[in-house]
Amino acid sequence: MRAFGIKAIFIVSLFFISLPAFAEDLKQPNAAGVFYPDNPRELSGMIDAFLDAAGPEPITGDIFALISPHAGLGYSGQAAAFGYKLIRNKPYKTVVVIGPSHQYGFSGVSVYPKGKFRTPLGDLGIDEEFTQKLLNQSAEVFFALSAFEKEHSIEVQLPFLQKTLSAFKIVPIVMGDCTFSTCRKFAGMLKAAIGERKDVLIIASSDMAHRYDYREVEALDKLTLACLEEMDDQGLYYGFREAKLEMCGIFPVVTAIILAKESGYPQLEVLKYTNSAEVTGKRIKGTWTVGYASCVIGQKEGAKAMFNQNQKKRLLEIARKSIEAYLESGKKLEVNNDDPALAKEMGAFVTLNERGRLRGCIGSLIGREPLYLTVRDMAVEAAVGDPRFSPLGLSELKDVEIEISVLSPLERIDNPDQIQMGRHGVLVRKGFNSGVYLPQVAVDTGWPKEKFLSSLCADKAGLSPDAWKDKTTEIYIFTAEVFSEQDY
Repeated sequence: MRAFGIKAIFIVSLFFISLPAFAEDLKQPNAAGVFYPDNPRELSGMIDAFLDAAGPEPITGDIFALISPHAGLGYSGQAAAFGYKLIRNKPYKTVVVIGPSHQYGFSGVSVYPKGKFRTPLGDLGIDEEFTQKLLNQSAEVFFALSAFEKEHSIEVQLPFLQKTLSAFKIVPIVMGDCTFSTCRKFAGMLKAAIGERKDVLIIASSDMAHRYDYREVEALDKLTLACLEEMDDQGLYYGFREAKLEMCGIFPVVTAIILAKESGYPQLEVLKYTNSAEVTGKRIKGTWTVGYASCVIGQKEGAKAMFNQNQKKRLLEIARKSIEAYLESGKKLEVNNDDPALAKEMGAFVTLNERGRLRGCIGSLIGREPLYLTVRDMAVEAAVGDPRFSPLGLSELKDVEIEISVLSPLERIDNPDQIQMGRHGVLVRKGFNSGVYLPQVAVDTGWPKEKFLSSLCADKAGLSPDAWKDKTTEIYIFTAEVFSEQDY
């Protein structure tokens, strides 16, 4: 079934936010008997057969999210089973299922707040504590019953979850038309709601291209799969807007990828790709064809965070106390450290935000002293030495949120295509001019890669906007582990 709005303009219908919309205590299925069997035994047997036939390669690390198709199970069920087989019997307690709106045109994000969802296999309770952390936080996130009444993208995922997990609750979410900024903002809200929990699974529900020619579908999906494997959220989003690729669940997928990267899960693997022409054996020109992909997002074993929670808290504490001491006395704080991880020579930036707006950002790309001293010194410089701002006053400090970015070593690249937006920070250098953007700049601005690089050259390095295209311009990439006081 083609997604509402792939080539149409979504209706901006914010009027319903102020109207009464009551969650049903028991949401009855509306796709049973259409997208999947309504007979419990038949449905259970069908999913068992799909799971038995699926052969995904084992994943050795943590699984944070799945991207799963949502067509009729006779078409997409076997592909979906590749992802669900990998999560079977894992101890997830909350599953956030994010799907697109096919039947109801609106802008923003609709979260079902409470009650239960019924399938032929039983009832699934909603994690009301989780949903309340999302609602009433932004005008773009609300509950609209109409978004769920005829929607199948959430419901098709539920029987698979019932057959693979136990003792869990769900968070049903339908996304209408969304800007990249909305996807990014909602990913931040989900991250805050998850907090330090490791028992939350994200399901982004989406089919791939929808076309009358299977060869067009395969060509478009090839481009989309490449973006997925790179976790290129901006490439996916703007590729969709420019009609270069198709995913009916583009907004859930983009949101899930942003969330995964921000949560420390940088690897996406395509487990299975197929399409309706291949499933039915009807590879006939002019036959309506839909692509299906099953993907897993996680963190490979061994690709762990650089620092544990206590170490991150300690660095943030050093930063705040260093600023406070300097503003009070004009002297550097004497810092004691007995943690070897914080004594490594590493580059770091300290960013100050005051009431949501940048107040200072200074850092060192290359570690020339122990990390804890770099953080101390860069925190003070961000407070009083950033030439873009007046020095921070002591009375302002209480309103400042501190963010630290610890950097990996620089890696020179010869092709801007190697830059993964939102994952890589970038340094450009030509002659005596240089400039740097941290990875989170791409996330905060929502810029496509070309605008990101042009701004970096012109606004940060004092070069021409097109300098990044010049072969004599040196381009370096790096990654960063980013954490802030907001996280704690």
